[in-house]
Amino acid sequence: MSITPQNERSQSETLEAMRVEVTRLSERVAALELALSSRPDAQPMLAKTSEISAETLAAISAVLAAYLGVTPRIRQISLLNGANWAQQGRVTIQASHTLASRHS
Repeated sequence: MSITPQNERSQSETLEAMRVEVTRLSERVAALELALSSRPDAQPMLAKTSEISAETLAAISAVLAAYLGVTPRIRQISLLNGANWAQQGRVTIQASHTLASRHS
């Protein structure tokens, strides 16, 4: 593929348009971060949900007791982001689908 002056000009225009868009988006992100930092209620979501209710703790303990056969002593519970669990589930499901390849 040879580069023609018209093709080169088109690529230059596209690159410049992308630079302008990145600059615009960077300014927008900076403005949003500034607005968010000035809000008094801008606490991380984990801080709002870091307490585990007694009912939830009892349910976790009951599930572990049923699974292990003994009543466990729960020392610590950490709240984790569910994205990794979801991704691992998708990987497991996709890996279980064996695709038959046809060879002629």
